[in-house]
Amino acid sequence: MAFEDLIEAWDGEEVVVHHDPPTSSWMCIGVHSTITGPAMGGTRMKPYPSPAEALDDVLRLSDAMTWKQAAADLPFGGGKAVISVSDVPARESAERRALLLRYAELVESLHGTYVTAADMNTGEADMDVVGERTSHVLGRSVANGGSGDPGADTARGVFHGIEATVRHAFGIDDLAARSVLVQGLGSVGSRLVEHLRDAGATVSVADVDHARAAAVADQMGVTVVAPNDVIGTVCDVFAPCATGKVLTEATIPLLRCRIVAGAANNQLGVAEDGERLREAGILFAPDFVINAGGVIHLAGYETLGWDEATMTKRLEAIGDTLLEVYEAADREGISTAAAAHRMARSRVAAVRSG
Repeated sequence: MAFEDLIEAWDGEEVVVHHDPPTSSWMCIGVHSTITGPAMGGTRMKPYPSPAEALDDVLRLSDAMTWKQAAADLPFGGGKAVISVSDVPARESAERRALLLRYAELVESLHGTYVTAADMNTGEADMDVVGERTSHVLGRSVANGGSGDPGADTARGVFHGIEATVRHAFGIDDLAARSVLVQGLGSVGSRLVEHLRDAGATVSVADVDHARAAAVADQMGVTVVAPNDVIGTVCDVFAPCATGKVLTEATIPLLRCRIVAGAANNQLGVAEDGERLREAGILFAPDFVINAGGVIHLAGYETLGWDEATMTKRLEAIGDTLLEVYEAADREGISTAAAAHRMARSRVAAVRSG
């Protein structure tokens, strides 16, 4: 799909697309909404088959960030950025540093409309570099005035979300009687495995990086599932923590779980897949609700002045928000995805109306 078609179909506020000649990379920033505050979202660095596909990703992700911020009741709107590269530059390389500095200048040119942070293939060291050219960045290292990697709090929030979802589905939140399959063992997924194991759950893991999966399995004492066998593996809870669009018209009929609850963004292929999950009898934890721990960490520590006790309560509240979503979905006979969007949209509308 062409750039103009993607933008015409999008309901956001502003799109910035910039070509970086030194690296032949494309930088895309999507500002979906600033109604509840500056648009905040991470910077994803990865290869894409085409610039249009990079733009499509940033538009979808920025849209989801609006609802994530609203569902978490934070003073930010939704935004996202993508740096589409032919190959991801090595960490701490001169090429990567120069690319990030040029990207930081692009962020700075928006004068605070967009506030960036880390995402796929970027981290706190990269945000330290970005912070050299713009102040509109969260998630720098503690040594450089930031709050560090939010991955640990994202994982904690997902864990609390799984507890609440199990409680709603089975009537008890004791994970010792449940089996959980975690797909994707990055910063969040590997930490989630530890929480689940400590809670007594029977855990299995999968990752396209076979060595990483084996290492986590050895360290945590869990079992490994081959990546191609994830869809269709019998479990109580399937926790997608890798890339999006894992729940589709093709994969949903093959699922053998009661719950889908994980950290990945944009888990549904299309909006209708939320209803397909409901019809299949699978309880879906909407991703923008359950994986909000990262933005809660960034906003709470770096802009709202929260202490650890407040952070703990807000991460636990992710479970409470999910229970509200499930109760609304049951009451109205709609999918949990639809109920979560309705809740988030009502919060944005309340701010708009003043």
